[in-house]
Amino acid sequence: MDLKTQWNRLDPATRGWLMDHPGCMILPRTISARVAKVIDEPVLLDQHGAIQLSEEDVTFIRGRAHSASAAAGAQRFFDAVQLDRSASLEREKSGHR
Repeated sequence: MDLKTQWNRLDPATRGWLMDHPGCMILPRTISARVAKVIDEPVLLDQHGAIQLSEEDVTFIRGRAHSASAAAGAQRFFDAVQLDRSASLEREKSGHR
């Protein structure tokens, strides 16, 4: 699933939830159900009915959220941080955690 190409298919409430939670990597079951209902591509759900977003999807959502808040003149704080996975792997290989 590529959320960027499917964005306009989502209802305003779902798009709003995604922009209000731009650091969310795993969508809750209720939001996942809304997304799966309107997407015209296969959607992979986990055993709990949740969708795990790709890094590209999260980056896209953050961009939309930043654009929306900039247009409104508001500043937003995003408390979720994406870790650099290659740096994490290097630390594990070297014995540092």
